[in-house]
Amino acid sequence: MFRRLNEKMLVAGQITPEDVAEAAGLGVRLIINNRPEGEAPDQPSGASIKAAADAAGLGYVAIPVSPAGIAPPQIDAMAEALSAADGLILAFCRSGTRSTLLWSLARARAGEDPAQLAATAKAAGYDLTPIAPQLATIAAAARRS
Repeated sequence: MFRRLNEKMLVAGQITPEDVAEAAGLGVRLIINNRPEGEAPDQPSGASIKAAADAAGLGYVAIPVSPAGIAPPQIDAMAEALSAADGLILAFCRSGTRSTLLWSLARARAGEDPAQLAATAKAAGYDLTPIAPQLATIAAAARRS
């Protein structure tokens, strides 16, 4: 269910409040919810997952990303969450794709190589091709600053 991107990052499709205990058992310290509320009628509410995270002593951040795309404020919020987290992070959305895309954009902003990010995502079963130009632009800007 959870796919590892690197030593600090896991991604997943939709989780339930019951999955939070499993995540905690794996050492997750922060859950990032990248799924908008009400995207599907059967999806658990963000509040129920946050409550489970609170009960397990985990941090919880909601950075919803619609299927329409990712905007700079979402990249900013993800970068902040990643840098502030102390320990393993689990980000989820419907399938894990938006979480992986957002993670890679935040890491490119931190100066990581887009080719390495693409290889990492591919190893976990995700494709960054749709955002390759954006990754390159963000990484180039990070190298200049």
